[in-house]
Amino acid sequence: MIKRLWMALPALLLGGCAVNPVSPPGPYAALTPEMAAAGTATGSRVRWGGIIVSTHPETTRTCFEVLGLPLDGEGEPRLERTHSVGRFIACSPGFYDPALYAKGREITVAGDIVKVETRRIGEYAYRFPVIEAGAPHLWPKPRPVRYVPGPCWNDPFCSPWGWPGPYPYYSPWWR
Repeated sequence: MIKRLWMALPALLLGGCAVNPVSPPGPYAALTPEMAAAGTATGSRVRWGGIIVSTHPETTRTCFEVLGLPLDGEGEPRLERTHSVGRFIACSPGFYDPALYAKGREITVAGDIVKVETRRIGEYAYRFPVIEAGAPHLWPKPRPVRYVPGPCWNDPFCSPWGWPGPYPYYSPWWR
């Protein structure tokens, strides 16, 4: 009995390292929202992500308007914001709170392209591919990193490992 538990322990520990996949599972078509806006990609399964522009809860589903960004290997949007791959609308079944799924948050969705809608962005008529998605993955907000200088900050006579002793590049006065 104990031997079996020891054999199962590595599998349990490695299972904790597994990443939750964005549903539905792949394979995904290598399309961008700009390519899908032409209307020829209806029915293709895609995984797209980006920054939420707006969230619209409806009676049985919630639709997200998303500014598409390229994804990294884990499906997280790259936040270079130097170029967009186009906008799209992702509709997921159920209610997703607009306070949590707010403007500016990062999201990744996967699903099938069902149609292309024309909506206005300002005065411009823009073609949005619409996907029926599974559960969206909302990425956590990045925490700012704060640098706290050590006890010898900006002191040329202090050792980088703390007091006492001079910095190793300076010879002591008694030599």
